[in-house]
Amino acid sequence: MSQTIQGDSAIRRTSLYGTCTENTYAGVLSFMRRNYTRNLEGADVVVSGIPLDLATTFRPGARFGPAAVRAASVQLSELMAFPWGFDPFDTLAVIDYGDCWFDVHNPLTIAPSITQHARTILDSGAKMLTFGGDHFITYPLLKAHAEKFGKPLSLIHFDAHCDTWADDNPDSLNHGTMFYKAVKEGLIDPATSVQVGIRTWNEDFMGINVIDAPWVHGNGAQATLERILSIVDKRPTYLTFDIDCLDPAFAPGTGTPVAGGLSSAQALHIIRGMGPVNLVGMDVVEVSPPYDHAEITALAAAHVAADLLCVLRNQKKGTV
Repeated sequence: MSQTIQGDSAIRRTSLYGTCTENTYAGVLSFMRRNYTRNLEGADVVVSGIPLDLATTFRPGARFGPAAVRAASVQLSELMAFPWGFDPFDTLAVIDYGDCWFDVHNPLTIAPSITQHARTILDSGAKMLTFGGDHFITYPLLKAHAEKFGKPLSLIHFDAHCDTWADDNPDSLNHGTMFYKAVKEGLIDPATSVQVGIRTWNEDFMGINVIDAPWVHGNGAQATLERILSIVDKRPTYLTFDIDCLDPAFAPGTGTPVAGGLSSAQALHIIRGMGPVNLVGMDVVEVSPPYDHAEITALAAAHVAADLLCVLRNQKKGTV
């Protein structure tokens, strides 16, 4: 369902559906050229950014991640989606809501601002696809999703790090402790949650199922997918993809890179198999453009996000 608009369709398209003609190197850089709007009416999925990197423990720069992922997405809106063979926007109404605003100089207000941002979107009935920012953003997003869909949720967590290091300070901003807090607060059910690509050690994984990177390499992407599906089953599930799940060869532009990670091909194979999962929300985080090379990290993040939209398109059509 293409429209005859040529250029800047993100601000000129009248429908939430369809794809327009754009020069990939020009124009308003919404994610995959979707309408830039705060009007939530009719939207199936709302893309937004949360440009936060105050919670990082090593290299900063993830505040520039949402803009980089949007810029990297331009070529993905030009052709039919691969390997799907369709334009997801013929069926799925997706808007780019812009970025969550928070007062960076008043840190204790940041998490509540993110949670309220999510509540506003979720109250419309749309699902969220959110770009970080550092991984801390998932914690306030989970709060809003658990309110909406009931707690505890299941979690599918792609990462090099488990992010379950102990932290009993309710006001801390730390991108390595969110899921410790999420388990403690009953936001997620560890028994039906899974972490994929882990390759750092923690004495306590909080009961969450772990599929570490060596297991993925040894058993393959399809076996990994099957394990994930068996763990979460049909429960309401939030999916979070930390780009450092990928090996630094595929994603150097991130704050805490760890050697030995998944390849882009492995990760995309798993993401493309998420159709049976009851996805209630998604995010892609930790893209740090200052450390990127030739945009390969932002490109990987954009591909993950685009494939998640294709999964949701098939779910809407009932063709999973």
